[in-house]
Amino acid sequence: MIGYDLGVLGVISFEKRDLEAYAARSLGDLLQEKSPVFVRQYGAGMLASPSFRGTSAGHTAVFWNGLPINSISLGQSDLSILPIQAIDQAEVHFGSSGALFGNEAIGGSVHLGTKAQFGGGFKGQLSQTFGSFGLSNSSISAGFSGKSFSTQTKIYRQFAQNDFPFRDLSRPGTPEIRAENAQTEQVGWVQDLVWNLSEKSQLKASFWWNWANRQIQPVMGSATQDQQQDESWRAVLDYFRFGKGSVWNVKAGWISDQLTFNGSENRTRQFLLATDWDIQKNENWTFKVGARGTFAKGDLSTFSATDQRIELYQSAKWEVSERLSFSANFRQLAYQNQLEPFLPGVGMDFLIWEKENHQLLLKASAGKGFKVPTLNDRFWNPGGNPDLLPEKSVNGEFGLQWLKKGDFAWEQSLTYYRMQVDNWIIWLPQGAIWSPQNIREVQNQGIEYQGKMTWKTGLWNWEARGSYTFSQALDLTSDTQIPRQLHYTPKHQANGSLETERNGFSMNLYTFYIGPRAIGTGNARVLEGYQLWNAGLSFSQLHLKKLQIPISFQVLNLLNRDYQVLYLRAMPGRSYQLNLTLLL
Repeated sequence: MIGYDLGVLGVISFEKRDLEAYAARSLGDLLQEKSPVFVRQYGAGMLASPSFRGTSAGHTAVFWNGLPINSISLGQSDLSILPIQAIDQAEVHFGSSGALFGNEAIGGSVHLGTKAQFGGGFKGQLSQTFGSFGLSNSSISAGFSGKSFSTQTKIYRQFAQNDFPFRDLSRPGTPEIRAENAQTEQVGWVQDLVWNLSEKSQLKASFWWNWANRQIQPVMGSATQDQQQDESWRAVLDYFRFGKGSVWNVKAGWISDQLTFNGSENRTRQFLLATDWDIQKNENWTFKVGARGTFAKGDLSTFSATDQRIELYQSAKWEVSERLSFSANFRQLAYQNQLEPFLPGVGMDFLIWEKENHQLLLKASAGKGFKVPTLNDRFWNPGGNPDLLPEKSVNGEFGLQWLKKGDFAWEQSLTYYRMQVDNWIIWLPQGAIWSPQNIREVQNQGIEYQGKMTWKTGLWNWEARGSYTFSQALDLTSDTQIPRQLHYTPKHQANGSLETERNGFSMNLYTFYIGPRAIGTGNARVLEGYQLWNAGLSFSQLHLKKLQIPISFQVLNLLNRDYQVLYLRAMPGRSYQLNLTLLL
């Protein structure tokens, strides 16, 4: 699903229990609280966009079962309408990997997927979550897996009134009022079918329908009554052929998105056909070669347009010895009759030291990335600019990873990265009309730390995690002599957790910190930083005959902190969630 390791330290694979803990929440909540990604939230259940290493939401590639699902008109994904209940696995890659994953993967990439199992018979699950401010989330899943066939069906509904109290900073005396016009509802269906046609071939089909209806929470001081509906249909068909030391894959994918804002409809459709071949030449060499063609069409409120892209890519990994390996990746893009220079990416892994249960590794990578202007950038009427150039980046990083096994085990990594993005697209006023221009150059550099420790005291199993990110994202085209930090980009960000478990009973405490952010491009006004705490209890060993009944309780924003992610966008205070699940 993912491809070769580029030697990048910044890879997070979320475990099954992580996804289960966030089953009634969104991908945006998971990334904000359990990764170094900053998520720009426009309110509870409102638009949530990721920012990797100081880049914009349009610099993050999002995939579902290998299918790129970013909007072709906006160039990004809204994480608030990507519910955790719809997926079985999630992985996050930090750093530019355009040579490996293609368009938009300048800051990072998110890989979501469903997972097939065989030989498990029938399994069913019914889950219900109740919470503060009118929260009611329901889901049901059922599946059957035999020796050569597997099917799984998921149906979910998420609803929140979002009538939480907050202090209205726009009114004299900042009185406490309740949020209005902030109701959200989501309904979805996920279907997976997998056939092992023979010992050497497999056919997999996945389908995902998601519908969201949201009242758009107004900023403080406004009484707007905006409403938005999002409907997405996604389908992907994979054929795998397994040979001796090789895997051949053919993928066909289709996406249809419709966004309706206050009655104005915007439709986009995308079709993808791709193939790749993984080859294990010998013990030291592995290769991957592939091609991908994409056709897209947009019928939006102000324009209609099409887009065609062809991509060729190849990867190679050389295991020089047990201690040293190199990798190289190349991608060639052609779009709208334009041929872009190929994108290279190289990486290295070196085992510096190994003794008993300790390992110290050095990892490094460098490469280029790109982002094609979106349909809105090129064709929005009025203001679109069809002459825009692709955004391009050059990046490098290196870091150390220290692993220790044993009764008291840990994994720790420290990474330094540096990146420069040229031709950064920004919309600026041209008289009375706003239009996008390639005028911004941005330089990003920073340090990322990630750590995990596990140990045992008596019958209790413990796990502690922590991460810290320092991110300097400077606008080199600033009018001042001193480059300014990009607005709404925190220099400092951290999160941590402590969990303990015994015989199915577990307790956890989570915290995350977001540093101050500039509100505007001039950095004249700054939004103060905030730290939130969440706590939870769960018990998974409750049984009623053949039924297993996991139950969990969570308190979000434990200390009832008053905070804003974006200026004048109200966020909820302390809230509670109770989840009851029936497993068969």
